[in-house]
Amino acid sequence: MAARGSFVGVLLLVLVLGAGGRALWVWLDRPIERVSVGGEFHHVSADYLRSELAPLIQGHTWLSVDLSMLRRKAREIGWLAEVRISREWPDALKFDLVEQVPLARWNDDRLLNPEGEPFAFDPMSPPADLPDLAGPLGSGAEVLGYHARLAAQFATQGIEVRQLRLEPRGAWRFQLDSGVWVMLGRNDRPARLGRLVAAWQRELGPLASHIRYIDLRYPNGVAVAWHGQTEPVVNEPPLDT
Repeated sequence: MAARGSFVGVLLLVLVLGAGGRALWVWLDRPIERVSVGGEFHHVSADYLRSELAPLIQGHTWLSVDLSMLRRKAREIGWLAEVRISREWPDALKFDLVEQVPLARWNDDRLLNPEGEPFAFDPMSPPADLPDLAGPLGSGAEVLGYHARLAAQFATQGIEVRQLRLEPRGAWRFQLDSGVWVMLGRNDRPARLGRLVAAWQRELGPLASHIRYIDLRYPNGVAVAWHGQTEPVVNEPPLDT
């Protein structure tokens, strides 16, 4: 009889604790009243980020909200590279945010970060001095890396590479700050660039304002198309496109 009484007592204690725990959870799981945003921002404002984050927490409560799910959704905001979220007593969430670093325009409607990953920039305006890059899907890192190598090579000549394009078939072309386009092609790129630099130093540099494009896709020398001329005058077709 005593054993039965002890069992009933334990059962009642468990029920009381369970009811108390449930009541405590309900009391703690209150609506989210405040969202704080921390981080160093150069291109977006904290107010803009709060406005983008607000719909993500709508309908959620402080204790029940899934922080992992919330972080994944917050990462979809274009200018955010990293998101960390923590709860702050008694009804607040703190977002520690890392802003994307834009290094180049990408395919007209995106920007590239240092890893070559595209991200959307709307509704903010990107910096005006970014190079303009383009390429097939998934080629952001390759194009960004090659632009860095070209920029370093031409910087020694006092020349800036403004645009770089990787075509779907693998051919490259780029534009210099003088407005001259250079058709580089796919093969023998170091040798072709060497011929371009030599020709630029020897005679083409001072004539840049008269040049429409330079075609390096020939076995020897370079072909030049001048403004007002439809095609360069050459004796053989280019080796690749």
